[in-house]
Amino acid sequence: MQQEFGARVRLEIDGGIAVVTLIRAERHNGMDFPMLKAMLAAQRALRRRREVRAAILCGDGASFCAGLDFKSVAAKPALMAKLYAKLWWPFMNAFQRFSLGWRQMPFPVIAAVHGNCFGAGMQLALGADLRIARADAQLSIMEAKWGLVPDMGGSVLLRELVPIDVAKELTFSARIFSGAEAKALGLVTHLADEPLVAARALAAEFAARSPDALAAAKFLLQRAWAAGEHRALALERGYQRRIIGKANQRVAVARNLKKAEQPFGTRRLER
Repeated sequence: MQQEFGARVRLEIDGGIAVVTLIRAERHNGMDFPMLKAMLAAQRALRRRREVRAAILCGDGASFCAGLDFKSVAAKPALMAKLYAKLWWPFMNAFQRFSLGWRQMPFPVIAAVHGNCFGAGMQLALGADLRIARADAQLSIMEAKWGLVPDMGGSVLLRELVPIDVAKELTFSARIFSGAEAKALGLVTHLADEPLVAARALAAEFAARSPDALAAAKFLLQRAWAAGEHRALALERGYQRRIIGKANQRVAVARNLKKAEQPFGTRRLER
């Protein structure tokens, strides 16, 4: 299955693995309003596909995503004003869903990073559950260069990966650093010469597990990570109740006991 959204994002699903590709290669996949809209549409489409076991985010051409295309965005002042007004809204806005929306997906999401990964691209990569990057990729929390703060979920995403002093240094300086340094800092999970190939292999490994267990584990860890002990243990019990004894858990037991090679059913747990 293949589908395009606004000539900015391509979605391919094969064998339960979805590949979401930014397709604005001539601009190093710089994010503009059509790309923002297309990415949110791709997220909505994936939420409806219960057969999806894992997703990969990647960029066409020379870069993953070179950040917000300020020239393109500035050319639409009326739309800018509309989105600016939403900074007063008391809930997640479209820019934040661009990255944080991937945390709401009930399956693992892997970012395959190469070339430039700046600003909005960096926050998109951080929104994935894991990141695989080339050692020579160039990354940056670049918003300060433009007189801004990371406002696409960066404050939520960075705190899970690095100490606050590291987050501050990278944010204050807006400096460019390599994939190798990102790995050393904890911002990147793995390094690979071909991140997309490595991401496909890892996604296939995840897809061999119960889709309900994957969804439950993702949401459990996200919700329990910063919670107190009492809350975290309650979340453990709650998610275990939702999957234990259900069809996909029984399949997992049978497969491990060599009693059957039956396939897993579609995912039942959505949040």
